[in-house]
Amino acid sequence: VQLQAFGGGLVRVGGSLRLSCSASGRIFSLYSMGWFRQEPGKDRVFVAAINSNGGYIDYADSVQGRFTISRDNAKNTLYLQMNSLKPEDTAVYYCAAHDVPLRPVVRENGFGSWGQGTLVTVSS
Repeated sequence: VQLQAFGGGLVRVGGSLRLSCSASGRIFSLYSMGWFRQEPGKDRVFVAAINSNGGYIDYADSVQGRFTISRDNAKNTLYLQMNSLKPEDTAVYYCAAHDVPLRPVVRENGFGSWGQGTLVTVSS
């Protein structure tokens, strides 16, 4: 699968951004998808995940209530709506896909395919 994330940029504290991730190369609707982020000098961490039909969603505590993950299986696209952004949200954001079809979401587990990152910078 090929994943391409875009939509990052510079935003003020309290602002919003929407990230998108387009997928190609396999049947998008069969795979759980997720977003991760990586701050400079730190490990990549889980942000949010959504199962194949959108019926189950999980968020990291740090973004719960501010970020919304969604998907449009007809468009082979994953989204991350980010509201009330904070400086600590500054990171490179990566979309990811499960390697096994129809596997349920269990936090950060099962993700084996990664897109290139898109940088989000939140300025105070």
